[in-house]
Amino acid sequence: MGRFFFFYSFLCFVLLISGCFSSSFEHHLCSPTDASALLQFKQSFQNMSEEYYSCWCDEEYYSCRCDDHCFAKTKSWNESRDCCSWDGVTCDLLNGHVIGLDLSCTLLPGSIHPNSSLFQLQHLYTLNLYNSDFNPSSIPNGIGRLRNLRHLKLSGFSGKIPTEISYLSNLVSLDLSGYGLQLDERTFETMLHNFTNLELLALPLGDISSQIPASIHPNGSLFQLHHHHTLNLHNNYSNPSSIPNGIGRLRNLRHLKLSGFDGKIPTEISYLSNLVSLDLSGYGLHLDERTFETMLQNFTNLELLSLDGVNISGELPDSIGAFSSLNILNLYGCQFSGSIPDSIGNLTQITALVLSYNHFTGHIPSTISKLKHFTLLDLSDNSFSGEIRDVFSNLKELRYLDLSHNSFSGEIPDVFSNLQELRFFRLYSNSFIGSFPASILSLTYLVYLDLSSNSLSGPLPSNQSMLQKLTFVDLSYNSLNGTIPSWLFSLPLLPSVSLQHNRFRGLTDEVIKTNPTLKELHLSNNQLSGSFPQSLVNLTNLEILGISSNNITIDEGMNITFLSLSSLFLSSCQLKDFPHFLRNVKTLVYLDISNNKIRGEIPDWFSSMRWDSLQFLNLSHNSLTGHLPQFRYYNLQYLDLKFNSFQAPLPSSICNLRNLILLDLSHNYFSDSIPHCLGSMASLTVLDLRRNSFTGSLPPLCAHSTSLSTIVVNGNRFEGPVPVSLLNCYGLQVLDVGNNAINDTFPAWLGTLLELQVLILKSNKFHGPISTCQTKFCFPKLRIFDLSRNDFSGSLPAKVFGNFKAMIKLDGEDTGNIKYMESVLYSLFVTSYEDSVSLVIKGQDIELQRISTITTTIDLSSNHFEGAIPKILKDLSSLWLLNLSQNNLIGHIPMELGQLNTLEALDLSWNRLTGKIPQELTRMNFLAFLNLSHNHLVGPIPHDLQFNTFENNSYGGNLDLCGPPLSKLCGMSNSSHVPQQLESEEDESESYFFSGFTWESVVIGYSFGLVVGTVMWSLMFKYRKPKWFVEFVDGLMPHKRRRPKKRAQRRRT
Repeated sequence: MGRFFFFYSFLCFVLLISGCFSSSFEHHLCSPTDASALLQFKQSFQNMSEEYYSCWCDEEYYSCRCDDHCFAKTKSWNESRDCCSWDGVTCDLLNGHVIGLDLSCTLLPGSIHPNSSLFQLQHLYTLNLYNSDFNPSSIPNGIGRLRNLRHLKLSGFSGKIPTEISYLSNLVSLDLSGYGLQLDERTFETMLHNFTNLELLALPLGDISSQIPASIHPNGSLFQLHHHHTLNLHNNYSNPSSIPNGIGRLRNLRHLKLSGFDGKIPTEISYLSNLVSLDLSGYGLHLDERTFETMLQNFTNLELLSLDGVNISGELPDSIGAFSSLNILNLYGCQFSGSIPDSIGNLTQITALVLSYNHFTGHIPSTISKLKHFTLLDLSDNSFSGEIRDVFSNLKELRYLDLSHNSFSGEIPDVFSNLQELRFFRLYSNSFIGSFPASILSLTYLVYLDLSSNSLSGPLPSNQSMLQKLTFVDLSYNSLNGTIPSWLFSLPLLPSVSLQHNRFRGLTDEVIKTNPTLKELHLSNNQLSGSFPQSLVNLTNLEILGISSNNITIDEGMNITFLSLSSLFLSSCQLKDFPHFLRNVKTLVYLDISNNKIRGEIPDWFSSMRWDSLQFLNLSHNSLTGHLPQFRYYNLQYLDLKFNSFQAPLPSSICNLRNLILLDLSHNYFSDSIPHCLGSMASLTVLDLRRNSFTGSLPPLCAHSTSLSTIVVNGNRFEGPVPVSLLNCYGLQVLDVGNNAINDTFPAWLGTLLELQVLILKSNKFHGPISTCQTKFCFPKLRIFDLSRNDFSGSLPAKVFGNFKAMIKLDGEDTGNIKYMESVLYSLFVTSYEDSVSLVIKGQDIELQRISTITTTIDLSSNHFEGAIPKILKDLSSLWLLNLSQNNLIGHIPMELGQLNTLEALDLSWNRLTGKIPQELTRMNFLAFLNLSHNHLVGPIPHDLQFNTFENNSYGGNLDLCGPPLSKLCGMSNSSHVPQQLESEEDESESYFFSGFTWESVVIGYSFGLVVGTVMWSLMFKYRKPKWFVEFVDGLMPHKRRRPKKRAQRRRT
C-alpha cells in the first residue's frame, strides 16, 4: 500500500510539473520589443535568398574561416516562434532580452542603415556579423548606441571606421579584421583610451593619416594595455612599417597575430614568454637566427607557431624539438636549407607541420614516424630526393599529405596503404617510376589524388576501386599505357578525370554507365586511335571533353549526344570534317579543331549555328578554302583561322564580334581593305593579319580603344602612311608593318608609346632621315628595331640610340631565366598570346616563333645612311644583333663596339669603311657571325677568341686586308697590285691636277715648246751630233726598203 501511495504521489508531481512547464511555454520568453526590432532588421534585407550557402573555408592547412555549413539564419525568424529560439539569437533567461546575436556566415545582401532597428537592442552583449557578405558599405555610426556590448566582431564592411565605435567602453573583445576598412589615428587613440577592459583586439591598420599611428609607436598607448591577452593587427599600408619593439611590453599576451609588416622582427618579441600562439605572416619580414633561437628557448607554452613567409634562412635548428606542447608549426617559405633535424620527432603533440616552399634537401627524417597525432604534413616545393622511406606507416591519423614538387625517385611505396584516414594526397612533379600503386585504391576516405608529372608507367589496375569518395584525380603527364579501365569513369563523386599526356592506347570495351557527376574528361596527348570511343557516348553530362593529339576520327553515322557540352578539344587528330554531333550542342563555349585534315569551305550548318555562348573558336592549320561566312557568334573573344586558304574580303559580320580579344587571320589569301571597325573593338588585344593580300591604307587602329598590345600586318600590300591613331594604343608592345608598300617618313611619334618593345618597318617605302621624338622618354622599352630595306637617308640616329634604355643591361640584372614576350589576354580560356617575328639573323631570314626578352636587335641595312658609325652604340650593352650593311657609311669601325660583349651577330658589309679592324672587337666573346666584306679596310685581321672561327667570306672585297683566314700574308708586297684608292680620293686628286691648266698656260707652253723643238732639231741634223741621238731618232723613223734586183729577177722567173 505504501509503495502504491508513493508511486501515485510521484505521478501527480510529474503531471503537475509538466503542466506548469506547458503553461509557461505557452507565453513567449522573448521581449516583444526586441522581437519587433529583429523582424524589422530582417525586413530591411528584402532580397535575401532563402537557400543554404556554403561559405569559403581555408582547409589548405589547419583552419576554416567559418563553419562548414553556413545558411541563412534569418529564415527561422517569424512571429509564430519565440525569438529566443530563432537561429543566431541568445536571450537572457531571466528577463527575455536579446543579449547575443550571431549572424556569422549568413548572406545579408545590402547595408545596415544608421537608424537600423538593430541598434534598439540595448541589452545586447555580443554581436557577431563576421563573414555575412554585406555589400561593400561602411560600418554605421549607430553602432555606438549599443553601450552594453562586451564582444563585437564585424567583417565585410569597408570605408572609415566610425568614431562612435569608441563609445563602447565596456568592450572586452573587438574584432574588425578585414581588408576594406580604414582607421584614422584619432579614432584609434580614443578607442585605446576608452577600452580599459579590452582583452582581445583585432584591427586593420591601413590608410591611417600618418605612416604609422603614434598609438603603436614603441611608447604608444597600445602598449599600455598590460592586461591584453590577444592582439591581432593587420598592417595594409602602401608602405609597410616594421613591428615596433614596444611589443615586448605586453607581457601578458597569450595570442599574437601580426601580418602585413616588414623589416626585421625585433628581439623584444622574444620577451613574450606567456605566448600560446604566435602568427607573424608577411613576405617583407626577416628574422635573424639569434632572435629565432631565443624565441625557441623562451616560448615554452607555445601551441601554435606560424612564420609564414618570414625570411629566416640558414638551417632549421635542433632546438625546434624543444616545443613539446606545439600543435601547429607553419614555416612556409622561410628559406630554410639543409636537412630537417631529427629532433623534429620530439614534437609529439604536433598535429600540423608545414615546411613547404623552402630549400630542404636529403631524406625525410625517420623520426617523423613518432608523430602519431599528425593530421597534416606538407613538405612540398623543396629539394628532397631519393626513395621514400617507411616513415609514414605509423601516422594513422594523417589526413593531408603533400610531397609534391620535390625530387623523390624510385617507386611509390605501399606504406601509404596504412593511412586509412587520408583525404588529401599529392605527389605530383617528382621523379617516381614504376606502376600505379594499387594499394592507393584501398584508401576509402581519399578525396583528392594528384600523381601527375612523374614517370609512372604500365597500365592502371582493372579491379573495381574503393575510392568512392574521390572528387579529384590527376594522373596526367606520366607514361601510363594500356587500356583505361571503366571504374575511373564511374566514381560517384568524381567531376573530373585528367589522363592527358600519357600513352594510353584505348578505352575499355565495356559500356560505361551514365554518370551524372562526371563533367570533365581530359584524354589529350595519348595514343588513342580509330573512331571516336563508343564507350564514352553514355557520358551525356560531359561539359568539357579533351581528346586532342590522338589519332581519332569521327564517323558521320556515329550516334553521339553531348547536350551539355561547353568545351571540345579535338586539335591535332585526324578529322576530315567538322564534327557532326555539334549540331545538337547548344551551349558551346570553347571549340578547338585546329591542326586537322579538314578541307573545303566551312559548311553552312556550322556557320548558321546560334552559339550565343561561343567565346573561343580555333580552326587554324587546316585546308579550309573559300570566303569567310557571316558568323553569328556575337560573344566570340578568340578567333584563330591562321594557316588556311581562305580568300576574298572579310565579311561585314566581323564588325559584329565586338567582344574579340584575339583575331588571328594570318597566312591566308584574304584581300581588299580591312574594315575600319577593327579600330573600335574595345577589348581587341592581338591583331595578326600577316601574310595575306590586304590592300589599301591601314585602318585607324585604336581610334576608339586602347587595348591593342600586338599589331602584325607584315606581308600584305598596304599603302599610305602609318595611322596617327596608334598614339592611342597606350599598351602597344609589338608593331610589325614590314613587307608592305607603306610610304611615309619615320614615325618618331611612336616613341611616346612607353610599352613598345618591337618596331618593324622593314621592306616598305619609308624615306628621309630618322628624327627623334620631342619627349623625355622615347622608345624606353624598345628591344627590336628593324628599318631595313627602305629609303631612309642621313646620318645614323645617335640620339635615338641613346633612348633605347631596354638595350642597356643594368647592373645586377638577372639573366638566368629566359622569358618570352606574350600579350596578356583577359580570357577564361587563353590567358596569353606568344608574339613571333621574322628577323635577318646571321644573314638568314628566320622567323622566331617566340621572342625572348633577351632578343635585342638593330637592323638598319639596305638604306642610304651615310656618315660615321656613332660611338654611342657601345652603351647598348645587351645588344644581340647589329646590322648596318648596304649603306654609305664611312670612317673607321669604332673600337668602342668591342664593349658589346653580348653581341652575337655583326654585319657592316657593303659600306665604305676604312682603316684597320680594331683589335678591341676580339673582346666580343659571344660573336658567332661577322661580315665586314666589301669595304676599304686595311691591315692585318685580328686573331683571338671568336675571330679565329671566321672564314674568308667575312672579309671579302677588302683588297688591303691580310693575314689568316685570307691567303694574302701581311708584309709581302705584290707588284701587280695597285693599292686601293677610294673613288672620292681619285676624284679629288684628278680635280686638283687639272685645276692648274687654263687656256693661257696651254698657249704659252705650246709656243715655247714649238720654237725650242724646231731649233734643236735643225742643229742636230745639220751637224750630226750627237750621233747616238741622231741614230736613235733615225731608227724610230719609218723607212721604205727596196728589194734587191737579183731577188726580184729570180721571182719573176
